[in-house]
Amino acid sequence: MNRTDRMYAIVESLRMVGTRGRTCAWLAERFECSTRTVKRDIAALVESGVPIVSFDGRGGGYSLAKNATLPPLAFTDAEAMAIAIALRTEPAMPYAPDGAAALTKLIGAMTPEQRRMLENLAARIWMRQPSDARSPTARVIEEALRDNVQVSIDYTDESGNQTRARLIEPMALARTRQQWSVLAWCHLRKGGRWFRMDRITKANVTNIPCAARSLREVFGEPPEYAQPVGSMHGL
Repeated sequence: MNRTDRMYAIVESLRMVGTRGRTCAWLAERFECSTRTVKRDIAALVESGVPIVSFDGRGGGYSLAKNATLPPLAFTDAEAMAIAIALRTEPAMPYAPDGAAALTKLIGAMTPEQRRMLENLAARIWMRQPSDARSPTARVIEEALRDNVQVSIDYTDESGNQTRARLIEPMALARTRQQWSVLAWCHLRKGGRWFRMDRITKANVTNIPCAARSLREVFGEPPEYAQPVGSMHGL
């Protein structure tokens, strides 16, 4: 891997783990170089304006500054087509408005020839459209999950029983049988519960932080039909 590719890859690796960051030793092992090389690359990235911060600890490490934006990225034609098609085929996915904005930016940056290639390729990919529409309250739940804060919801269960202002702590999102659900710690039931997104009729985000809970301790191992996206794609 040449230096330019390695530096792009370092930024992408830091972006994927957010403020948790990566140790210098981890980056060196991942990109098969010395820690000295990693430090030199990081210094060059910081000098070029990439908002990377260092942290102390065993071996030290680096992370992207909170709320950092990405530096310009270069995609091959195939990479750009793959991203655009993936965003088009999942209109009800979590963080869909952000995905739609990203798709608009991506298509806007394409050349006319690339856009023609995309339209031609997309017309030759057939798939059954998801049957579940995006829930009107999905955005609130997604923002609460991202910001790790509690949400007050009105919810109707499968028997038609309604609860109002039910306080939950979102812990994960899952799609099973074409339905999106939020896995959350429920203050009413004092335990973990699955809430179908289409049954949440109202959602209000709070500024109350969620407690530090282990997803696996509350819900156990993920079922075979709902594996974490990270484990499927090597994140």
